Amino acid sequence: MIVYIAYPTSLNLQSANALQTFTTLRELIARRPDTLALIPRWGFEPSRFSELNVVHLPRPAIGKLSRFYKSTLLYYLEHSVFAAMTAMRVAPQRHQVEAVYIRQPIIAAWWAGIFGPKLGIPVIYEVHDFESRNPSRAKERWARGLLDLIDRTALCRATAVVSLTNDFRSLLAQLGWRDPADVAVIPDAYDERIFTSQDRAQCRAELGLLPTVPVIAYAGMTFAHRWLEGLLGALRALKATHPTLCGLILGGRPGERAALIAHAVSEGLRVAETTATPADLYVLPPRPQAEVVRCLGAADVLVIPDTVTDVTASPLKLFEYLALGLPIVIPAIPALHEIVPPQLAYSFPRRDLSGLQAALTAALNEGDPALIAARRAVAAEHTYGRRAERIIALVERVR
Repeated sequence: MIVYIAYPTSLNLQSANALQTFTTLRELIARRPDTLALIPRWGFEPSRFSELNVVHLPRPAIGKLSRFYKSTLLYYLEHSVFAAMTAMRVAPQRHQVEAVYIRQPIIAAWWAGIFGPKLGIPVIYEVHDFESRNPSRAKERWARGLLDLIDRTALCRATAVVSLTNDFRSLLAQLGWRDPADVAVIPDAYDERIFTSQDRAQCRAELGLLPTVPVIAYAGMTFAHRWLEGLLGALRALKATHPTLCGLILGGRPGERAALIAHAVSEGLRVAETTATPADLYVLPPRPQAEVVRCLGAADVLVIPDTVTDVTASPLKLFEYLALGLPIVIPAIPALHEIVPPQLAYSFPRRDLSGLQAALTAALNEGDPALIAARRAVAAEHTYGRRAERIIALVERVR
């Protein structure tokens, strides 16, 4: 039996974290029906994870107290309590458990340091970055040592580590924290049930976009740390050579969209929140993934202006973009080129406005149809089904 422990930030899949967890679990359970997935839930909160027959443990919602005292330390305490709850749930079945797979740093630290060794169960930690570099980490000065302890315990004492990128695996080796042989690289993935090749003309007709205008699109759950202001600057500059060009930005939180719209207006762009109105930039609210793929399918070019992390960068949208086969513009980050060979993307120096503009121009002028098939072939190696198979292979190795 595999035990999978996660702490998704949205039970209704309104975050990349939740989408990755849900779809990975869906494919893992399809291949290993004996998987025991432990997910927290507050009261009778609606949960898409119920579709997968996961076990919902009561969420010890200590983090809600941050309304009165703003500190990530309250969430650390919440995650610590939940870690103990999962250990109590797993302990009676410990002899049936091949490995515990965890993708939350605080819970991983408790399991790697205490619960795993005590119960005699191998622990696999899927790391998305150092907790000490997490933008949402505890900011108290005295907590710096705690952050280092969390990282060292989770990363150094787990039986095996799953990294999203080889770049991060190399960094762990340079630090002397892990032997590369104990770190499996299992990148993020895309849902092949949804992200398939699209008919651009049909997608545009559904959205009401003209068939001949150049369209550059971006989709993301949040806009934070993604340098979308750089994208707006590049779009404004490109209007000089492509007068009919329009941008399509999809997703984000309400406050993020409002701030982006205000910035776009200050750049002199005509902005609309529906494609029924002529505009230079469309800023559309989040929608189901089946609708997201139709919006992306209407584009000529898909862009990732920046990522939150560097050595661990493995954004879901990169794989979704690849599956569509369209020209992709990305920052020149080694972790991204682990997935996308340089010849299949248009890259630019990170946060370089003129570089982004040049990359977008080159992508708009792409004329080789063979590149579309090549991108789709790369994507085919990164479905959630393949991701689940890689996780199972690692479990079989450590059990």
